[in-house]
Amino acid sequence: MTIYRERLWASPWVFLATALVIPASLLVFLPINPVAGVVVALLMYAAVVVALAIGSPVIEVTEDSFVAGRAKLPLRFVGEVSAHRDDSATIQRGQQLDARAWLLIRGWISPVVRVEILDPDDPTPYWIVSSRAPEALAGAIDGAKAKL
Repeated sequence: MTIYRERLWASPWVFLATALVIPASLLVFLPINPVAGVVVALLMYAAVVVALAIGSPVIEVTEDSFVAGRAKLPLRFVGEVSAHRDDSATIQRGQQLDARAWLLIRGWISPVVRVEILDPDDPTPYWIVSSRAPEALAGAIDGAKAKL
């Protein structure tokens, strides 16, 4: 059963910025054929939008695991969980970042959740995961872990 689920969609400004593929492709294809230029421009932008949607990872907390993108962590190996916003999130992603940490971060989502790993066989000390609602995600992980 899913306790928490969040998809890390790209921000609207990312979709707006990628719309620059439209005038770029128009510059290339309009001199060849105006109709083809418009069709190619729209198809290229549609492809970018689809790629952004498909590439948006899902974060999920279930009764027994924490899933972030393609990675899955059994809750029995979860240690301390902390939510970070603003300057604290910047420090977690930068100055205090351990090179061995596993990251699922998106530049358009500032807040992060840090999840400590207790598995003695795993060289990864912790995960850093972007979330638009870090307190809710941390609470869901702690709540599911408490039920084990």
